[in-house]
Amino acid sequence: MTLFAFLLALGVLITVHEWGHYRVAVACGVKVLTFSIGFGKPLLRWKSRKPFAGQDTEFCISLIPLGGYVKMLDENQADVAPQDLPMAFNRQPLWARAAIVSAGPLANLILAVCLYAATFWIGQYETQATLASPVSGSVADAAGLRGGDTVLRAGVSAESMHEVVSLDALRWWMLQQDASPVYLEVQPQGRKTSQVLRLSELSENAVSKDSNPWQARGLTGAWSRAVLGDVQLGMPAHAAGLLRHDEVLRIDGHPVSDAGMFRAMVRASGQTHVPSLQTWDILRDGHLIQIDVQPDQAKENGKQIGRIGAQVGESPAKVWIQYSFLDGIDKAIDQTWEVMVMTLDMLWRLVTGDASLDNLSGPLAMADYAGRSVSLGIGSYLSYLALLSVSLCVFNLLPLPVLDGGHLLYYVYEACTGHPPSSAWLEITQRAGLAMLVALMFFSLFNDVVRLGWLP
Repeated sequence: MTLFAFLLALGVLITVHEWGHYRVAVACGVKVLTFSIGFGKPLLRWKSRKPFAGQDTEFCISLIPLGGYVKMLDENQADVAPQDLPMAFNRQPLWARAAIVSAGPLANLILAVCLYAATFWIGQYETQATLASPVSGSVADAAGLRGGDTVLRAGVSAESMHEVVSLDALRWWMLQQDASPVYLEVQPQGRKTSQVLRLSELSENAVSKDSNPWQARGLTGAWSRAVLGDVQLGMPAHAAGLLRHDEVLRIDGHPVSDAGMFRAMVRASGQTHVPSLQTWDILRDGHLIQIDVQPDQAKENGKQIGRIGAQVGESPAKVWIQYSFLDGIDKAIDQTWEVMVMTLDMLWRLVTGDASLDNLSGPLAMADYAGRSVSLGIGSYLSYLALLSVSLCVFNLLPLPVLDGGHLLYYVYEACTGHPPSSAWLEITQRAGLAMLVALMFFSLFNDVVRLGWLP
């Protein structure tokens, strides 16, 4: 299912991208020779029964599904018959060539809006904006945020706040904020009243290469009870006699408010030379019992952490969210814009060194995400497609030779100088661009292998 979902996603996104190039090329009077989904040897090929005027395009589905291309009549690639010269790509005015090149990324952007709109019209369950315990000593902790607080509204000031419909909506909004203060109106667990908390500015040491405004403020995820799931045989939890559905209330007398705090306390136990024996207060089948647990140690990202060998936490509370037709379109445009800005911001942080290159994902990670999104339902899969579509748009507009953005950069040069770059310069830059893309692909594949745990 994962492979099928990934190939379907690639097929849709590539087809829409290349169709954008194709349709604008035809509209500008350029003859399109080949429209291919995929690279390499064609597996299927056909021609339209009702071709556009002057067109005799061959459509192909090729062996390697990691891209596609639209081959147009061009004097720079082959000899062109005199009667066909008006239909050659290189004979078109600068604005037409720029429009043809830009049409692919623009088609992906339009597709993203349509996909997001569809998810909002269909409706889906999203995680309620009830927060887990913040990181101890963080900005959120200092502001008074506690595990179980439900965020009702958020804003950059106490006077300009908007409704928060889900945890994902809050996270997306937070990712767009910088180090300035943010205000959250929260309803503490078990209360009917609400209060506004001011999450202050971040100190310079609070923001690392791997952090974002959400993590840097000490926010973690959704609230859930500290309930044990599957217990692994031979691990400390099993040795101590812990069972599935046990709820941890206290560790060594310290209250455990939620699964997030519980994980933090267990992980912190591994920072000593030998993890200490802990006494846990457990709620099991309505009865309070005490169990002694001895966590063991493991290494994670070079740090010693404690572990018990059991799943922790239950499924967080969900809310059903569905939009009307017009509201869905409006929300889809906003969401597409937000994703594009966030993608550009992450790329800029990667280039400037403010973010780690470990954040890069390749096709293996994308395939894994595709499978996960399908398992969550059609809405999640459409959202995944929309996210990929925006990413494909932004990636293709990067000013690298062999990408659409590189061609647009050549056209900017031509507009400024009155002539295109020389053939020698084009060849050098395109080889360099191709080498950079290949290196980027191998690096992202390595990240995927590490992230998926395929290395010993």
